[in-house]
Amino acid sequence: MEKYIISALVQNNAGVLARVSSLFGRRGFNIDSLTVSPTTDPKRSRISIVVIGDTYILDQVLKQMAKLEECIQVTHIDDQDAFCREMALVKFAADASERNAIREVCDIYSANVVSEGDDFIIISISGTPSELDVFLSVVSNFNIIESSRTGVTAMYKDKRTKN
Repeated sequence: MEKYIISALVQNNAGVLARVSSLFGRRGFNIDSLTVSPTTDPKRSRISIVVIGDTYILDQVLKQMAKLEECIQVTHIDDQDAFCREMALVKFAADASERNAIREVCDIYSANVVSEGDDFIIISISGTPSELDVFLSVVSNFNIIESSRTGVTAMYKDKRTKN
C-alpha cells in the first residue's frame, strides 16, 4: 500500500467537499489527509487528498472524481514533480530543562517555538510529510500532550495547472 497525492480543482459550490468525501466513503477508500483551500479565482477551490492504496485504487479515485459535476480537473501529483508541504503543531508537557532539550531538537529540524509557559511548550514545524514523520519520531520520547497536522498541500514545479 502506498500513499498517493490527488489534487482536484473544483467549483466553489456549497456541498462539494461533502460530495467528494462521500465518494471515498461509499467505495471504501481511506483518506489519509484532506485539505481544501481557495484559489485566486473565488469561484474555484483546490482540494488536496492523500489516499492510501494500490494503483487500482488510485485509478478508481481519479475516474470517480472526474465524474463529479463540480470537478474541473483532477490529477495524481507525483511528489518528485511537485512541492509537497504539511504543517504540524505539537504541545509538550515540559519543565525548564526539557524545554531546552526540545528547543535543541527544534533547531536541528527548523521547527519554531510558538508558545510556552512554566510547564509546556508548543512548536510549529512545516516540511514534507516524511520530514514531519521523522521529526515526530525523534520527539516521541518527550511528553507530547497534543499534536495536530494540517494534511498535505502540493503544487507542481512547472506550469501544468492554473488556478
